[in-house]
Amino acid sequence: MTLAIEIEKKHIKKSERVKSLEIHPTEPWVLVSLYTGTVQIWNYQSQTVEKNYQVSESPVRSAKFIAREKSIVVGSDDHFIRVYNYTTEEKTKEFKAHDDYIRSLAVHPSLPYVLSCSDDTMIKLWDWEKDWACTQIFKGHNHYVMQVAFNPKDQNQTFTSVSLDCTMKMWNLSSSDPILELEAHSKGINCVDFLTCNDKQYLITGSDDHTAKVWDLQNQTCVQILEGHKNNISALALHPELPAFFTGSEDGTFSVWDATNYSLLNTQISELGRIWAIGFASLEDSHILIIGCDEGMIIGKIV
Repeated sequence: MTLAIEIEKKHIKKSERVKSLEIHPTEPWVLVSLYTGTVQIWNYQSQTVEKNYQVSESPVRSAKFIAREKSIVVGSDDHFIRVYNYTTEEKTKEFKAHDDYIRSLAVHPSLPYVLSCSDDTMIKLWDWEKDWACTQIFKGHNHYVMQVAFNPKDQNQTFTSVSLDCTMKMWNLSSSDPILELEAHSKGINCVDFLTCNDKQYLITGSDDHTAKVWDLQNQTCVQILEGHKNNISALALHPELPAFFTGSEDGTFSVWDATNYSLLNTQISELGRIWAIGFASLEDSHILIIGCDEGMIIGKIV
């Protein structure tokens, strides 16, 4: 497989620091959360801002679509989770969720659940059909929990978390104790994603030790160390269709890796500073890469 990334200069959108990105499953929208406390729905087809929410005076590090509810859920540094209906733009729920910054949210693909994780070392499960009641608290990390992600297998009953305590943990939704723990890196871990290849399941982790690692979940072993970035790896994402995954770094570069043999395919400079988020979309039969950086977003075509 040969992949390259073509960055079309007209598709650079300057803004405040972008902390998270999420693509809507059916609309040509990307949900963008900013360090200024603003959340935007940006149309990558028309290249216009469709909706703008001034959520908080504090940074918003994670925002997710709940498309089947026509909503977005937002977690911010003021410790609150807020929910907005994106059709009416009404705020439908607001509550204090943690005792410190909220780093990451994950929406369950079929059940009415949202996971949140925080600098308070906690992970919490929220049920929006029970008026956003907290139905489970997961304890085990001893430093900031940086990201959570639902497992696309196991009927989505398990999820993973990564932390600055250098561990990756796997959890079952029904238990407050981890079912698997790996000392994954020599420094803190910022990001994680699942990869399925040849009917085997792997995890990819990105760390402050400047490496990403590929983990065989069945054998609980590291099968590949990905080197080349010169600073913390701050974002990673598996492409939903192509056999490739992407890493972004605080060194201002992003790299493309072959998901079948873990070889490095391409590295480019962002031109907008440190990279904090990576997303993918489709437009006119093209694969689109969207990168969130210190100074805005870059939209490129994968060719």
